[in-house]
Amino acid sequence: MKLNFIVLLLTVISVLSIISCEKTMSPLPEENELLDGPIEGLSIEEQIQFLKGDEFFNDDVFTVEKGLGPIFNANVCASCHAGDGKGHPFVGFTRFGQPDTLGNQFLNFGGPQLQNKAIPGYQPEQLPTETTFTRLIAPAVTGLGFLDAVSDADLIALSDADDADGDGISGRPHWKKIPDYVQRRPNSITQNGRYITRFGKKGAAYDLLQQTSEAYNQDIGITSIFEPLDTYSGLEFDPEINAQTIHDVVFYLKTLKAPFRRNETEPDVLAGEQLFSQINCAGCHLPTMQTGYSPIDILSNKAFFPYTDLLLHDMGPGLDDGYTEGKALTSEWKTPALWGLGLSKNSQGGTYFLLHDGRATSLEEAILLHGGEAEQSKNSYLQRSETEKQQLIKFLESL
Repeated sequence: MKLNFIVLLLTVISVLSIISCEKTMSPLPEENELLDGPIEGLSIEEQIQFLKGDEFFNDDVFTVEKGLGPIFNANVCASCHAGDGKGHPFVGFTRFGQPDTLGNQFLNFGGPQLQNKAIPGYQPEQLPTETTFTRLIAPAVTGLGFLDAVSDADLIALSDADDADGDGISGRPHWKKIPDYVQRRPNSITQNGRYITRFGKKGAAYDLLQQTSEAYNQDIGITSIFEPLDTYSGLEFDPEINAQTIHDVVFYLKTLKAPFRRNETEPDVLAGEQLFSQINCAGCHLPTMQTGYSPIDILSNKAFFPYTDLLLHDMGPGLDDGYTEGKALTSEWKTPALWGLGLSKNSQGGTYFLLHDGRATSLEEAILLHGGEAEQSKNSYLQRSETEKQQLIKFLESL
């Protein structure tokens, strides 16, 4: 009898504990409030590789024993991409060098990236005198597999380098020589030995393998078979990370889901969406794109909604930092994708830090800093009523 009473008492305590936890625990966030997570439809094998890449990207903290440095910016990928979102200026990084038709003239002085941290016994880099530089924050990394799978032919069709349609917008692809280790896309197009590149603030990286390998090398100081040069000495080192790890991280980045919309049926959001089109923000931030073939089946031939055209645009003197990469002009920037914009501040400490360097701390400030090809759209925004402006902001926050 006593034993039965004890079992009953423990059962009651357990039930009460569960009820109490359910009342005090915060509800789990909805899927459209998160940037991380895989795209739907991956096979079991693909899900396993995604989880491996997720672990390497978010939890693999480098130490001196694991090859960190000797000079570096971060010791784990996620420190710049918290929750797979945009970076904070506190963990921003500096790119430097003399823009020149012959290339970066400061590569022998540690360029193109300033490593501002060092392991014990070493000194962080200092900016060389008389060099141009720009301060950057890391972009969100969700939906990159869709952007990677857009065909070169589609990007060429979107370009309008001479503004033939007279709308003041003259986007162009970034044509650049690429490393031998990248695998060319199916039906890739070349011009004079150069290929269309599309990742990074200036769109200077060809694919996610190049972007990831360079990030390990320049951000963390890790050599690989793809990027074997030590950032401190300039000498070739044995790989400090194996190729499969990098491939797993690349797969993870390719198969992160595209951000989901929120509140898209609200009247103010719908009105803001119409205004976005009317003042031709969509001339660069193209709402819809289409993938071509991808070796990851679920990414092939899919319509998606990134709000970018992946092209270079002249953004005017206000955003001209005097530094460039590849064949982009100093005032040119690749159109950033706006999907996930409304969730950006979740990974930035609760405050927006927008544009390439995080200088804008609100959506309106980011709009007002647009110039060059976006000058006409900015002026059209300024002429709208306060109600219309708020509707446009609400639309942007819904992305």
